[in-house]
Amino acid sequence: MCSDAGQLRRSVPDDPSGARSGQTSGRPPTLRLDRGTLVMRDRPEAVAGLFTWDARSQNYRAPGTRYRDVMELLRDAGIAVRDEASAFVKLELGFARDVIPYPHQTAAVRAWKAAGRRGVVVLPTGAGKTLVAQLALRDTPRSALICVPTLDLLQQWYAGLVAAFPDASVGLLGGGSHDDTPLLVSTYDSAAIHAEELAGRYAFQIFDECHHLPADFTRVIAEMGLAPYRLGLTATPKRSDGRERDLDSLIGPIVYAAAPDDLAGDTLADYRETIIRVKLSQGEQRLYDDLIRKRNDFLRLQGIRLGSLEGWTEFVRASGSPPGRAAMRAHREAKSLAYGTEGKLRVLEELLANHPHARTLIFTDDNDTVYRISREFLIPAITHQTPVKERHAVLERFRSGAYRVIVTSRVLNEGVDVPEASVAVVLSGTATEREHIQRLGRILRRVEGKQAVLYEVITEGTSEERVSQQRRGQWQAGMSAQDIADHYLDINAPD
Repeated sequence: MCSDAGQLRRSVPDDPSGARSGQTSGRPPTLRLDRGTLVMRDRPEAVAGLFTWDARSQNYRAPGTRYRDVMELLRDAGIAVRDEASAFVKLELGFARDVIPYPHQTAAVRAWKAAGRRGVVVLPTGAGKTLVAQLALRDTPRSALICVPTLDLLQQWYAGLVAAFPDASVGLLGGGSHDDTPLLVSTYDSAAIHAEELAGRYAFQIFDECHHLPADFTRVIAEMGLAPYRLGLTATPKRSDGRERDLDSLIGPIVYAAAPDDLAGDTLADYRETIIRVKLSQGEQRLYDDLIRKRNDFLRLQGIRLGSLEGWTEFVRASGSPPGRAAMRAHREAKSLAYGTEGKLRVLEELLANHPHARTLIFTDDNDTVYRISREFLIPAITHQTPVKERHAVLERFRSGAYRVIVTSRVLNEGVDVPEASVAVVLSGTATEREHIQRLGRILRRVEGKQAVLYEVITEGTSEERVSQQRRGQWQAGMSAQDIADHYLDINAPD
């Protein structure tokens, strides 16, 4: 593997004259970039397997992401190439962070470099993934595009890069900004919109919360981009559609992984997890059983088996008919009943009383429950409907201690740093490893003397209990990186 971007580009003569073939004359073949694809008029045999003939343009074409493969094959074959595709910039980065990395951060960067500076690092929320990226940038000083999923993370990354590399020019793409800088922080959406424009400019692509990348709209960032160096960061790459497999080709394989238990008490706060089971009332149980029976009768008649993405897709497709709509409505009502039973609210009241001084986050699966808890317990709420300024004000009051408790749905799963939080109460939405670890990570920022606790409140005798047991059975602390990689690829999608 090539370890430096400068080695990917070969010196070529200035004289453009000569015969068409770069292999039979003194004129080297030319590599160009056109709308996110590599173009060669005269394709050397050494890269024949990477290019296909485009009759419309009378050229050979390859995806932009194959740039590194093309350059390395040509180098190994001793063929010089006129590289008009890339416009990478070598940077002078003065690293200003006065910090000693944790052993796991050093090990992650070392593993990434050993893998040819391509791959995914899996670390729990709160374990310092941002510093891992900054160390990788320090050791790979090339023009870099950093992609993040939210505007909150856009600002956090920008502030972090400006502090770490004060001599560098750092810009933003998204949230009203459209800068042209060698270090560019962008939302996934903005980078996808401008993928063709960005494709040849950045030698290094960093994908925070990289499980977002394989989606249809955003994957073009990696597919069109020429970047020979790529780093993915996530607490868990698992996706409900199974497309985490695509990360291997878009970024690289998992090169380093650690679970929360591996870092507890050292890098992260000591923590414990407690499961609290509640029962539906007799009336709720009868209604739940009736709803599930209606749903299952329809699924049985249609030959549909839930428990996989394919089964769920069939169910959604079948819900276009009147009987299908009734079955889907029964499914959603049963799920809502399990998530919002009165028993959970009684448990919540007790937990808040048991932690009268702890900064506490309450997570639910749906906005209706968020607003209900907010009204009944007089607790500030944050959902995707909360205006940005109001959301910022609520979080600032939480950090200062003016607010002790916040209730939210899923919007705080990513991109929010609240080290003051020490208690999390998950009332619903516990099916996937990613969501669970993200929520756990909200309370794992280490503070002296902090003992974090996560309460998972589940309803007995419902699908909620089954998926929680399934998730816990599949996540094993202390797995090796390869074990975790295999695990993420094999796990079934939740219902």
